[in-house]
Amino acid sequence: MTSVAVLTRAEGGHPADLRLVPAGLAAWLVVVATVGPGPATGTVVGIATAVLAVLAAVGGWWFARPVLLAVAGCAAAAAVVASAHGWSAGHHPLRAPAERAAAAELRVVLRDDPHIIRGGFPGAPQVAVPAELVAAAVDGEHWALGGRVLLLAPAAEWAELLPGQEVGAVGLLAPPARSDLTVAVLRVRGPPHAVSAPPWWQSAAGELRAGLREASSAALSPAAAGLLPGLTVGDRSRLSAEVDSDFRAAGLTHLLAVSGANLAILTGALLWLLRRMRVDPRVIAAVGALVVAGFVVLARPSPSVLRAAVMAGVVLLALGLGRARAAMPALAVAVLVLVMSDPALAVDAGFALSITATAALVLVAPGWAEALRRRRVPAPLAEAIAVAAAACVATAPLMAGLSGTVNPASVVANLLVAPAVPIATVLGVLAALVSPVAPVVAQVGAWLAGPAIEWMIVVADRTAALDGFAVGWPGGTGGAVLLAALLLVVVWLARLRRVRVLLVAVVLGAALVLVPTRFVPVGWPPTGWSMVACDVGQGDALVLATGEPGWAVLVDAGPDEGLVDACLSRLGVQALALVVLTHLHADHVGGLAGAVRDRPVGAVAVGPGREPFWTLRAAARTAAAAEAPFAELRPGQRLAWPALVLDVLGPRHPAAVVDPDDGTAVNDTSVVMRASTPAGTVLLTGDAELAGQADLIRSGVDLHADVLKLPHHGSRSTGMPFLQAVRPRAVLVSVGAGNSYGHPNRALLAGLEQAGATVRRTDVSGDTAVVAGDLGGDGSRLGLVSRGSPLPAARR
Repeated sequence: MTSVAVLTRAEGGHPADLRLVPAGLAAWLVVVATVGPGPATGTVVGIATAVLAVLAAVGGWWFARPVLLAVAGCAAAAAVVASAHGWSAGHHPLRAPAERAAAAELRVVLRDDPHIIRGGFPGAPQVAVPAELVAAAVDGEHWALGGRVLLLAPAAEWAELLPGQEVGAVGLLAPPARSDLTVAVLRVRGPPHAVSAPPWWQSAAGELRAGLREASSAALSPAAAGLLPGLTVGDRSRLSAEVDSDFRAAGLTHLLAVSGANLAILTGALLWLLRRMRVDPRVIAAVGALVVAGFVVLARPSPSVLRAAVMAGVVLLALGLGRARAAMPALAVAVLVLVMSDPALAVDAGFALSITATAALVLVAPGWAEALRRRRVPAPLAEAIAVAAAACVATAPLMAGLSGTVNPASVVANLLVAPAVPIATVLGVLAALVSPVAPVVAQVGAWLAGPAIEWMIVVADRTAALDGFAVGWPGGTGGAVLLAALLLVVVWLARLRRVRVLLVAVVLGAALVLVPTRFVPVGWPPTGWSMVACDVGQGDALVLATGEPGWAVLVDAGPDEGLVDACLSRLGVQALALVVLTHLHADHVGGLAGAVRDRPVGAVAVGPGREPFWTLRAAARTAAAAEAPFAELRPGQRLAWPALVLDVLGPRHPAAVVDPDDGTAVNDTSVVMRASTPAGTVLLTGDAELAGQADLIRSGVDLHADVLKLPHHGSRSTGMPFLQAVRPRAVLVSVGAGNSYGHPNRALLAGLEQAGATVRRTDVSGDTAVVAGDLGGDGSRLGLVSRGSPLPAARR
């Protein structure tokens, strides 16, 4: 038994008790309005909600008076609590120093595990470390005060820290990018100092997690060995980049984050066993509480794990009371307690997904499971299908609002892996628990989980290969509300037998239309393509045809191995004559291993930049593993193939990079090249910023080109003199959807379009090819063809 639905199956067919739900939703709405727009807006919304509820209670809605009075009281209380938190964060002493990027020394306590920042963060690999402020020293002033801060720190020195440790950090302050009550961001320089010992329970959890990692490594393939700890306890330290990419593309990434589902699986399995033994429900609830507490220790009591524990506690409370109808009131109370004790949760996407999924499991899954059982579907399979389907449907509007896409293939993928998840979870937890005393038994447990884990990897891999199946959808709140309304209508209509037949016909008809165009995009790659800007998210990967079948030149490899490998495969590239890494930031180098995997490589070349050195060293190791020479390009060099000529133009006089974390300095070491192709000339600029562009102009080199790959993902660091020197007729912008840097700059793109250039963005158009054709009707042999189906916005 795997689901919360098992724990909350209605007794005697009684409907769920929803009387506290409006109060919980009202409090949540008020806190969202306070944390997002600000305390003033939240106060107005709270007072307005309370007044309207009271007026309705004393007016014609007397029959709902207790519910409306609860709404009024909770809305008012939420307004007071959230406004106090918002005012405190907005007037925190660190706010002003953060605005001027002041140097600071902070003393903090870690609130969660350090998380690797993926996707091309400039410089060395970085981790994001949520922390609670203890003391601060800025400009000679010292404060002992609290407040939520976020540390961006070097991964090499900070990644192994544990929640609960108190550390000192030195760096530069910056204002927070999100409205979540964070008072400041600290860009840390150097290692932590004066590090305290972790709490004993964190050390115990670390030993169990390490035991699971070792057992998995001994019994499973490398891909499966990295996935089992991630699925079981959220330990993604050994998860391969390829599996991680496949799970994100397949809509399965939620399985890699500890959530209420993990606890529901464990408590569900325990409940099934104890119910078979006819144990008293109150005893079952007590034992379940112990299981939850133990799992919190194993998965580390970070905020996300504690949130999941509250969601599982909802079910256990209902069980202990002996009434399944108590589940929804308990969930409403959990929302009230959580958003008032930690208002920042109200605007956290993970919190919203957890609440929505739990509500669906309580309200929807039992009925769907019962309907499947009536149709003679075996009970365990019915439970698994109902839970997966209910969670997918309930969270789909939120996912659509966050990503701007709807991917039906992800629903199928979730249904396919649903039976495997509980098997792997239970066996993985058992392996972790026995690993300190019986490592061989732990390895047996991991080995038994192997088939389930391998099945999930296969499903993710096959679904990720259907990357064109995602359908664009309006993002934001409007898109989420639109899809929610559509799903409600569809679910309601599906209750009618004739309508169900019609819906099946519509789905089949849509499949007949969409599958040929989504799975196998018509006309891709376009005939005679000369260059393609791959959609690899927030990064660069440009493929140039050499005129030799199956061979191409790759300029930069993007941030992700799987994405650049998929783009090359779509183009039919079987070998790389040359790979050029324009500079050594992760969003241009991170995917190198995926690009060279199973492909012959003529050489890997870099420019004169040598920082960040660790990135250079990693690139050199990858080239050596691919048996490819590692070379350096310099201005004046010319490289030629039958249908391609590359002229290296810069950097002419690169300044020495003193600080490898200085993103601008590293960007200005970018290799700049002009590619001559049958479709026209293309200026490839890497991330060259104002100083590098000015140096090229001063050198007198001819920069004119038909197509410009806009520097630095379209940031505002591209100067007008540079654009006037290039005079492009077409501009390609390689940029990731929903990136946190504000790329591309809208004013810059508007100016280019006003000047007559055709602008294409990979975050909007997907892979974009330069072909020989007619652009703008002037008879010139230049055209742009886009594949569509851009990657969804990255979740942050």
